[in-house]
Formats: sequence, structure tokens, C-alpha cells
Amino acid sequence: MAGPSANAEPQIAVDESDGRRLRLRGRWTLRFAQHIAEALRGAPEDARSIDARHIDRLDSAGVLLLLRFLRRRGLEYDAIEFRADHQALVTTIEDVADDRPRRKRDYGFNAALARLGMAVQDNWNEIVALISFLGENLSKLLRMLKEPHRFRLTATVFHMEQVGLDAVPLVILLSYLVGAVIAFLGANILADFGATIFVVELVSIAFLREFGVLLTAIILAGRTASAFTAQIGAMVSREEVDAIRTLGLDPVDLLVLPRVIALLIMLPLLTFIAMVSGLAGGLSVGAFNLDIPPPAYLARMQDTFEMRHMLVGLSKAPIFAMLIALIGCLEGLQVKGTAQSVGERTTSSVVQTISLVIVLDAIAAIWFMEMGW
Repeated sequence: MAGPSANAEPQIAVDESDGRRLRLRGRWTLRFAQHIAEALRGAPEDARSIDARHIDRLDSAGVLLLLRFLRRRGLEYDAIEFRADHQALVTTIEDVADDRPRRKRDYGFNAALARLGMAVQDNWNEIVALISFLGENLSKLLRMLKEPHRFRLTATVFHMEQVGLDAVPLVILLSYLVGAVIAFLGANILADFGATIFVVELVSIAFLREFGVLLTAIILAGRTASAFTAQIGAMVSREEVDAIRTLGLDPVDLLVLPRVIALLIMLPLLTFIAMVSGLAGGLSVGAFNLDIPPPAYLARMQDTFEMRHMLVGLSKAPIFAMLIALIGCLEGLQVKGTAQSVGERTTSSVVQTISLVIVLDAIAAIWFMEMGW
């Protein structure tokens, strides 16, 4: 077969009447892709428009190369003028021109630094959004006090049952076991000093001040925050939240505040249950393993009990409740409408709530110790 003629090769010439306009000729097809690339690389830098009406043949490869040439030069797609019979192909290729495989991840120092900066920026945006959402909810709680008809009693009671009563067995079991573990560990250390009886103070202070509220908050962070995100996120993806706004209702009043109020009521109650369960775990270990009779254990607990330890623990419960409810609802409202987005936001809500609960608990513990409480 004879090779292609010389005039079939792609050619670029400068328009004589307009020095910034290029005229294309020849066959701009896959067969001449290398010639096309070389011709485009040699095109004048000041070119701002292209006349492609004199192209003999054009296929998808030629269109893609031209479109990428425009992107490199910072020109718009309408800078090229095609023949009418080529326009349908150009329009089709233009719609999918950006659907190319992603570049492989760069593991260099600059790329790592860029990813770190993006992560910091994303976390900062999340903090700002959470603070803004907190202010919105506080303002609407105050508005609810002035307008009691906005209070959703049925929804609030339903969520109190869901986040409170249904979580009682799990809170009791885990708190009891953790209390028993703390008693075991403390006894092994204190036995070397003949001070096994001090296990009573160890379990009491640990659960009243820290472990009762912390365990309850972590359980609800994994159980309740994820449920809030999934429920609201599913409503967002099905456009139910948009329908609520269309009806003239406020999604915060309807979806967020009942969950916030329910958690504010139930988390302190669950914290108290966790405290009692943890103390019961320590009592069981003392009775069955440390040879401390239950009457002696209870008497020692009564003698060393201080109300301030319980108040310190209970004072953190409303803060954790507000944090868990707000993050769970906010992540649900930020769902983009796809199943993948629901999963990502659910994971994010659990990670954020558990992390912030532990961080705030550590800060509060240090602050209370410095204050002598």
C-alpha cells in the first residue's frame, strides 16, 4: 500500500490577515497523531484562535489533541471554528474530554506537604462549621423557649427511647466489666504494699470522675452519632430535607433539636447508670477475689465518698451530649446525595466524636485538678 501523500499530513499556518489566528489543513486523525503533536508544539505562542474548517478528516484523537492544546494555552473551547459536519463529533468529545485516568499518587516531600496542608485546611473548615452549627442550634433553642409550639414532643420522646433506654443494657455491661478490670489491676499493684483495701477508693474515684462519663460518651459516639448521620444523610440523599424546606419548615427544628434535647436529657442519666455499674463491678471483684466482704466494701466506700467527684463527672455529660448530637446531625446534613457520601460522613462523625470526647475529657481532667476540685 502506498504511503499517505504529503498534503494529507496535518499542517498549521498563520492567517495572513490575522497573525494571531491559525489555519489547520490535512488529516487530523489517529494515524497522524505524532505529526499533530509536533505541529501543535511548534504553533506560535501568541495564537488566540484557530480556523479548523479546512481540515480534510477529523477523528476523536485529533479533537482531543486540539482540546488539550487549548487547555495548555488557557483558551476557551469556542476559540476553534470547526466545519458543520465535524461539530457533532467535537461536542461529544468535549463532554468526555476530562474523563481521563487519575495520575498516580505522588509520594514526594512536596506532595506530602501539600496533603498535610489540605488536611489541616479541611479540619479547620470542619471546626468552623461545627462552631457555626452550635450557634445556630443555641439561637433556635432560645427561640423555642419563646415559641413553645416549635417543640417536637413526640420526636424528642422517640429519640430519648432510641438513644437512652435502648443503650442501657450495653452501658451497664461494659461499665460493670471495666469496673471489674480496674479493680483487678489495682489489686495486683496495691497487694505488694499490703494496701488492697484502697481498691475501693481507686474504683470509686475513677468511675465517678472519669470512666463513667467517658465510657458512656464513647458508647453513644459510636452508637448514636453514627445513627444520626445515617438517618439524616439518607433523608438528604432522598431529597426529603429539600422537601421539608419547600413546605416552609426548618430542618433544624424538625430533625436536629429533638435529637439534641433527647441526648442532653439521656446522657447524664446513662452516666449515672454507668457509675453505679462500675462501682458494682469493683464490689464484685472485692467480694469474690480480694476477700473484702460486701458490707466492708460498702462501708469503706461510704467513708471515702465525696460528692464533688460525682459532680465533676456529671458536669461533663451535657457537654459531651451536645458535641455528639451536633456532630452526628451536621455530618448527616453535609451528605452529598450518594451512598458513598453517606458512608464517608458516618465514619467521619464517629471518628470526630470519639476523638473530641477524649480530648475534651483530658482537658477537663487537667483543669479540675489544677482547680483543686
